[in-house]
Amino acid sequence: MDTATTTCSSVDLAALLSSSSNSTSSLAAATFLCSQFSNISNKLSDTTYAVDSTYLLFSAYLVFAMQLGFAMLCAGSVRAKNTMNIMLTNVLDAAAGAISYYLFGFAFAFGTPSNGFIGRHHSFFALSSYPERSGSDFSFFLYQWAFAIAAAGITSGSIAERTQFVAYLIYSTFLTGFVYPTVSHWFWSSDGWASASRSDNNLLFGSGAIDFAGSGVVHMVGGIAGLWGALVEGPRIGRFDRSGRSVALRGHSASLVVLGTFLLWFGWYGFNPGSFLTILKGYDKSRPYYGQWSAVGRTAVTTTLSGCTAALTTLFSKRLLAGHWNVIDVCNGLLGGFAAITSGCAVVEPWAAIVCGFVASWVLIGFNLLAKKLKYDDPLEAAQLHGGCGAWGLIFTGLFATKRYVNEVYTGDRPYGLLMGGGGKLLAAQIVQIIVIVGWVTVTMGPLFYGLHKMNLLRISAEDEMAGMDMTRHGGFAYAYNDEDDVSTKPWGHMAGRVEPTSRSSTPTPTLTV
Repeated sequence: MDTATTTCSSVDLAALLSSSSNSTSSLAAATFLCSQFSNISNKLSDTTYAVDSTYLLFSAYLVFAMQLGFAMLCAGSVRAKNTMNIMLTNVLDAAAGAISYYLFGFAFAFGTPSNGFIGRHHSFFALSSYPERSGSDFSFFLYQWAFAIAAAGITSGSIAERTQFVAYLIYSTFLTGFVYPTVSHWFWSSDGWASASRSDNNLLFGSGAIDFAGSGVVHMVGGIAGLWGALVEGPRIGRFDRSGRSVALRGHSASLVVLGTFLLWFGWYGFNPGSFLTILKGYDKSRPYYGQWSAVGRTAVTTTLSGCTAALTTLFSKRLLAGHWNVIDVCNGLLGGFAAITSGCAVVEPWAAIVCGFVASWVLIGFNLLAKKLKYDDPLEAAQLHGGCGAWGLIFTGLFATKRYVNEVYTGDRPYGLLMGGGGKLLAAQIVQIIVIVGWVTVTMGPLFYGLHKMNLLRISAEDEMAGMDMTRHGGFAYAYNDEDDVSTKPWGHMAGRVEPTSRSSTPTPTLTV
């Protein structure tokens, strides 16, 4: 909606209304009419701000609801003896993340004026003078906090079932208070050195990196952080047998995985379309029905198509590779498609989103095969899904972003997708983003996890891991269960594990004792 108005002049209006018999009355009438026009204009402006703020708040609520999705997904993906532990870590991500983002994170991300590397204005720390010294409102803080804790939730999945509780407290606070905010400043702040929304138009390669809703800023940051945590800790006991073959330590509830997936799917409609931040903005005066509200709808469509394509591709691909229809794989494929489209959801055509989801599925499958070969253990495939598919999403945007949508979302004539005729500048900016995110998270989170490991604060003891953290660390099991993979139920002290099928046959190989 275009809220620009022409100034009403009572003198000019009086000249149109005046008659030779009563010019004084004409001036009074003109003054009254102008005052009414001014009141209407002010009310329209207030209404625009109110609608935009409500839209952003509703989007923040949807993104926050994704925490429930993460909790259900994580709970279903781990063994029953660790359910309370993983649920508690998800609550902790939100709670500790709120305090650290309030005190430091928001200022590091969006404190302005600042330099290109990090926000630093004192009025944004602990929201001391916010929003008086900014152009936004508290709804913006809430929305960005929901994004920050999403990154921390991704990391918790990679190191599930073997991590000390104090390690969660430390890494979650550090990630949401410093590591993630710095990256979001680079690519989303108007002062960020690689932001596509820089206020001074001094853009990286004349384009800036387009990461509309966070394939890199959120998903890669959380995924790469989880990668280093899992690498430092090593695999769970029994994940690989003595001969190096992969043993399936399956999660205890496919129902919770599916529930969590649908909740995340629902929340993604706040994650991607909500990243416009406003909705009442017109694009073309000749078409008053077309505006940012149209782009919001298109973004929801591209998000849906990418996720659904990835889910179907994973379904049939895993059927050919493993010989069975696996709902867990389909859920992960769906989420991989969502993570990939998050970068370019606002600047690509719907048909391109199908390409994005198709490739994202194979990216996830490929990284999972590589993880098994390297004996890397990630219970939720978080590093492969969010890190790998997030990186593909950035490259996809550099290939398929359309000129029209790029110029609508990011004002000005600028480079767009390579395969759409826009040259290679945007793709170059996207590749730079991938490199710097991997580097930044590596030099910050890698040493943190290694330091925790050296201080014996990272991994629990073998005895606690075998018995399950619910019993040894949290006062009892979440519910009564019979876990086939739980060594604590075996009187002879060994764990019976299933070797994952290596052929198309759905029949598992004989049980191994490890």
